[in-house]
Amino acid sequence: MSLQDPISDMLTRIRNAGTAVLDEAAMPGSKMKTAIADVLKGEGYIRDYSVEKDGPKETLTIKLKYYKEKAVIEGLKRVSKPSCRVYCGSGEIPKVRNGLGTVILSTPQGVISNRTAAESNVGGEILCFVW
Repeated sequence: MSLQDPISDMLTRIRNAGTAVLDEAAMPGSKMKTAIADVLKGEGYIRDYSVEKDGPKETLTIKLKYYKEKAVIEGLKRVSKPSCRVYCGSGEIPKVRNGLGTVILSTPQGVISNRTAAESNVGGEILCFVW
């Protein structure tokens, strides 16, 4: 089965696992998804992630984080889609929930959060919002 937008599929799997109060969410892996999971871990939204290889296939498993029996990730929104890419400069990075959320960007320095992008003074493609 081919997916038109694998990043949207990843975000939907995380969102559904959090709603169902599951301990982890598993999905097909890729370098981009692993980089997004690394940003989520660095920002404190997930406990951990792991990549298992089974021949040519990779499986990305994300261990979700909960606080008072509610998922730490309240919302995920895909911004840039394959049909309509959204870019921003270093000075135009949007704020999510008045700065309480995180913007995940794909930049020349790799996949990074809005805080790292502001420190590095780089812009790029806005992948998703997390709050």
